[in-house]
Order: sequence, then structure tokens, then C-alpha cells
Amino acid sequence: MDLYAFRKRLSPLKLSNPRVNNQATWLTHMKSGFNTMKVIKILSACLVILPVLVSLSLVLRNPPADQVNGFVDARILEKNAHNATSTGVGNDMTDLFCEPFPETSWFLPLDFPIKDQFGDLDQKSTRCYGNMLKNNKLNTSTESLPSYLYLHLVHDYDDQDKLFFCDQDQSILQKVTWLMMKTDNYFVPSLFLIPSFEQELNKLFPEKGTVFHHLGRYLFHPSNQVWGLIVRYYQAYLAKADERIGIQIRTFETSPGPFQHVMDQVLACTVKEKLLPEVDTQSSSVPPSSGTPKLKAVLITSLSSGYFEIVRNLYWENPAVTGDLIGVYQPSHEGHQQTEKQLHNRKAWAEIFLLSLSDVLVSSAWSTFGYVAQGLGGLKPWILYKPENQTAPDPPCRRVMSMEPCFHAPPFYDCKAKTGIDTGKLVPHVRHCEDMSWGLKLVDSHDEL
Repeated sequence: MDLYAFRKRLSPLKLSNPRVNNQATWLTHMKSGFNTMKVIKILSACLVILPVLVSLSLVLRNPPADQVNGFVDARILEKNAHNATSTGVGNDMTDLFCEPFPETSWFLPLDFPIKDQFGDLDQKSTRCYGNMLKNNKLNTSTESLPSYLYLHLVHDYDDQDKLFFCDQDQSILQKVTWLMMKTDNYFVPSLFLIPSFEQELNKLFPEKGTVFHHLGRYLFHPSNQVWGLIVRYYQAYLAKADERIGIQIRTFETSPGPFQHVMDQVLACTVKEKLLPEVDTQSSSVPPSSGTPKLKAVLITSLSSGYFEIVRNLYWENPAVTGDLIGVYQPSHEGHQQTEKQLHNRKAWAEIFLLSLSDVLVSSAWSTFGYVAQGLGGLKPWILYKPENQTAPDPPCRRVMSMEPCFHAPPFYDCKAKTGIDTGKLVPHVRHCEDMSWGLKLVDSHDEL
């Protein structure tokens, strides 16, 4: 990724410019259309940033386990995802991250003139682009376009909202001064299917399967408080290990667990793929080793402590057949989501970062938590298939094609032919996800399919 070019494309977005520090000037700029912006370049760069940041926001604000789609609920979105021109991350999360750009902020100024209208922006809003198309309320001449439009790209978006991903609609949207967006999706894969974005995105990301990795490492800088949690835990439990194995367990059951079928699946995956050794249940002595035994640290993240206890006891009570020494650790076991508590969110962010420092990773299907960890770490994890009917899948897991997250709610529409199409078969670098057959993800041409 060309970071210099990326910063250059972001420079017009500086919100702390002293020349636009009052409401009158803001309004003047809104009316003028920000003529200095190269809109295609801004959109192709910044529309990639937003879903990356939203992905981490979703992790820290995961809905209850019974909402199996893994999407954040409307109430949380109503509170935290209005500032599409910033990040979609709520102001109560500012102590989780450092600002990545000097003299800028992810958050709009308090005196931003239309900020008080964000609460009224939804799918039925009169300024919603999809709703305006549905009701033939949009005059596409530059003089008649409103100064701002709302883009509804949440998982429940309809066919009109999805036209955002069509080139002809982008030609309209680039004329609008301000685009306010609400999303709970990592929709980057579909941006790579917009022809007018292709050249710019290819310059920014010649390796398609590394978009999240580069942007995540570039943008996600833990705050001092979170960094303290990361460093202290890593140095105390993980630093001296010869190998670090991360296991991220996310279930979608209504009760907290642990569940035997999930534990069976995790052990089947890690042993079959030789990530962890088998144990000798018939002998209590340490088996002879052909060389110096390795110290392997297993980092487990889960809301339940049950999986950690089972794996810890397995390798404490029984020797590994390889003679390796297996230490098992879990930083926290909160029991349930507590996103209203700041320390809970700090721990979640710290655990994501700790997982990203693994040498190998096992992650759960449909889980944004796992997606972010693998992206930050540049890891291709073994992903655990989603269990059905409380039965461990066979095979239990598979290696993913790329480190990219999955877009869970992509459009399936041919903008030119105006008909349905499988958007996972249009170009080699946009494929269907391993854990969600209808989802889309970015891959490189040399990635294993």
C-alpha cells in the first residue's frame, strides 16, 4: 500500500482547518461543493476507511448472542454511527484509540451545522438517497442537488439503498457536498466492483487481500490505557513462548455455555491441523522428545471461562505426545456483553490486539472480533465452521483464503443489466467467504482458493 499517496488523498478532509472554524464558513463551504476535493479519489480512499473502522466499532459493541447475524442493533447505531464523515465510532470510545493523523479528529466539530439533524437520519428520511430514488424525489442536476444526503448501508438496506454500489449512482453522489453514512458492514469488497473506483483502488492496494491489514495497522493505535493492558499481559504470559496460538471462540447460542460440541470442534480443529499436539491419556510421565521441548502459549478469548478451563486441564493433567509444554491463558471472561462499561471495551480491544500477535490463529465463523484480529495480525486463520443443531461440523475448520474480513450483506445486482447476478464470480479478487456462503471477501490472485 502506498501510504504517502493515502495520506495525500486524506489531506482535504482536515477538520481542524482554521479557515473553516465557524458556522458561517462551514455553510459557505457546504454550498460551494468543496471544489478543491477530487471526489472520486476521496471516495475511493475514505469509503475504504469507514468500514474498517466500523468493523472494530462493531466488535466493541457486539449485540446479544441471540442476534445470530452478528449485526449491531438499531438502538446502538442510532447512538453511535451517525458521524459518517468521521468514523461511526461513538464519542464514549475516544479513550480506546489515539488519533492517527496530526491536527485532525475522527469526530466532527461540535458546531458542525447539521449535526443536530443526525438523529433524524434513517431509511425513511427525506434526505435518504435510497428513499429519494424510490419516491422519485431526486433531481440529478448539480444546481438542484441537496447540500447533503444520507446513505443507509446498514444490513437491512433495500434495493434502492444498494444502488450506492453502482457507477451511475456514484456519478450523482460525487456532486453532493456532504454524504452522511450509517453502516454496520465491512463493504469494501463491493467497492472493488465499482468501475470508476478501480484505478484509484488499484493504486492504493495492489495486493487486494491486504486492505484491512494495512489500514488497520495504519489507523488503529491503542490508547495508553489499552496499550498498558496489552504490554503487561503479553510480557507476563506470552513473550517467552516459542510459539503463540490464538483461539477466538464466539458462539451464537442463547445460553452462555460452555458447549461440549463447540469444545469438541475446537480440539478437533487444532489437533487435526497440528496446531496443538495430542495428549497421552494413558501415561502420566513426560514422553521422550527428539529435541528440546517447545513452550507453546495458547491464548483463548471467550466470554465464558469454560473453554479455557477444559483446555488448560487437558494439557495439565496429560502430557503432550510431542513432549512440548503447553501453557493456556485467558485474559478475561466477562460472561456477557457489557458495552456500557468502558473497562469492558478496553479489555475487548486489548484481547483483539493480543490475538493479532499470535503466530497462528483459530477464529469463529461470522465473528467481527476474529476478523479484526486476523486483519491486524496479517494472519490467515483456521476458521471454525458455524455449528448447526448443536453438533460439531465435520470438517471442523478450514484455512481462509485471505486475511480480509467478510462482507456479510453484499448486493447481488448487475448495475448495467439491471438484473440479479452473483457478485462473487465477477472478478478474481472478490470471492465468497469461507464461513458465509453469500458473503464477499477480497483475495489476491495468488491466494489459495
